[in-house]
Amino acid sequence: MRYRIKHITKYAYAARVTQCYNQAHVIPRNTERQNCSHSHITVSPYPGNSYRHKDYFGNTTYLFDIQKAHKELVITAESEIEVREDSQDLNLDIGISYGDALRKIELAQTKETIEAREYLLDSNMIKSSNALIEFAKPSFDHSRSLKSAVSDLTSRIFNEFTYDPESTTVATPLAEVLDKKRGVCQDFAHLQIGCLRSMGIPARYVSGYLETLPPPGKEKLVGADATHAWLAYYSPEEGWIEFDPTNNTIAKHQHIVTAFGRDYYDVTPLKGVIYGGGESPILTVSVDVARL
Repeated sequence: MRYRIKHITKYAYAARVTQCYNQAHVIPRNTERQNCSHSHITVSPYPGNSYRHKDYFGNTTYLFDIQKAHKELVITAESEIEVREDSQDLNLDIGISYGDALRKIELAQTKETIEAREYLLDSNMIKSSNALIEFAKPSFDHSRSLKSAVSDLTSRIFNEFTYDPESTTVATPLAEVLDKKRGVCQDFAHLQIGCLRSMGIPARYVSGYLETLPPPGKEKLVGADATHAWLAYYSPEEGWIEFDPTNNTIAKHQHIVTAFGRDYYDVTPLKGVIYGGGESPILTVSVDVARL
């Protein structure tokens, strides 16, 4: 499946910004199941300096600065992507068991497994805890296939938690999400990653886009798609497998990867430093994912 993505981020400031320095994760990365054939970014006002850079996790980052006064900042990222349907076997009973996976993750000396162990460590926004272990434990048995255990945990988060954009912010602690059982895709991805790491399974945060299809007979609204978040866990025999707890599904061709890291902090779509601007800038985001 081929897509064209247009992602517009606009900041309107109450007072003039005299300078700004920014980093953006808005260019889809190449993975085993997708290829970005074209990408282009425009910034208004025109940046003084800009360049692309591969970060620690292999994501393409766009860095730019603006050295003249402005009250509005607009970043437009346009990309074309080809996504292949995931070919991984969806039979949940096939594959390495949870118990065998734990042993291989601990003992295997392959380059991929050694690198995956990094995703067992605590990160800025995700800390392993006894509370996460207690929540995850009913899904995990040492003899159960790892894929089945992760799928069951995905379903439990989907069924037991309520999607509520008003309940959390980007700074809401994971313990509060677990307690209130409410949140958004970022919270649910963090929750499942925290559970998996607490159970000894490496897991990473995936940021990207999700194509949203309109109801039958209705036209799709331009800009109605959104940035999305899900996760990937590591299996010593099957590699990285992506699950989306917000939608209770394995990642499919509608899931388009922009970047991955330890948590949201590593792959924020746009972050930086501004001088001036006053208080409470108005942020507007529009994302359109169109099938080609």
